[in-house]
Amino acid sequence: MGSALRDKAVLVVGRGSGLARAVALLARSEGARVVVAGRDKAKLAAAYDDAGISAEVVDITDDESIAALAGRLGPVDHVVSTASARARGELADLQRENLRLSFDTKVIGPTMLAKYFAPQINAGGSFVLFAGVHAFKLNVGYLGVGITNGAVDFLTRWLAVELAPIRVNCISPGVIDTGAWDSLGSKGKREYFEHISSRNPVRRIGTPEDIAGAVLFAMTNTFLTGVTLRVDGGEPLT
Repeated sequence: MGSALRDKAVLVVGRGSGLARAVALLARSEGARVVVAGRDKAKLAAAYDDAGISAEVVDITDDESIAALAGRLGPVDHVVSTASARARGELADLQRENLRLSFDTKVIGPTMLAKYFAPQINAGGSFVLFAGVHAFKLNVGYLGVGITNGAVDFLTRWLAVELAPIRVNCISPGVIDTGAWDSLGSKGKREYFEHISSRNPVRRIGTPEDIAGAVLFAMTNTFLTGVTLRVDGGEPLT
């Protein structure tokens, strides 16, 4: 067990699996008191067997829900938002409601998290947002994902200036081996991963632990703000 976050309070917004889980577990292993928050409090609580990780309910698309969570938690050191709603598909197939949900979850939601939590961030604290590789690599079929993630990248810099000296940074993952790709089926997922790993410079798919390590760096490096860390295996270079 490390000590990089000893006696710190870390809020992780997202699901009880994948990237959010990896972030929560690493923060806890570094000594933090961790609160995981999402729409299903009971499911989140069941995902962790650690007295140092507690679960709360929040709907990141609802301002009253965010404000209520801030009121219940009080002062915290770091807020990490991993929540997303992907609007995949080519332009002809995109639906307005899916684009709205994507922006509401990944752009407007974190903006409102900043609004309600900034007044109670402890000195030296930070926000960590999540963008994604398609903010920087343009592929047909990912227009909605790309413009959402691009907006998060821009939001990070804007909040870093407006909320200073609170630090605001962003993580932009590449293709990571999480449940997000299960919809492709086992064969489709394997073939997609083989395609990506054969082309990117590191020749492998990312892991949730790769991303959690970047989040830890963003939380603990007190001279880092307004930065989007691209943890993507160099995929946009190809």
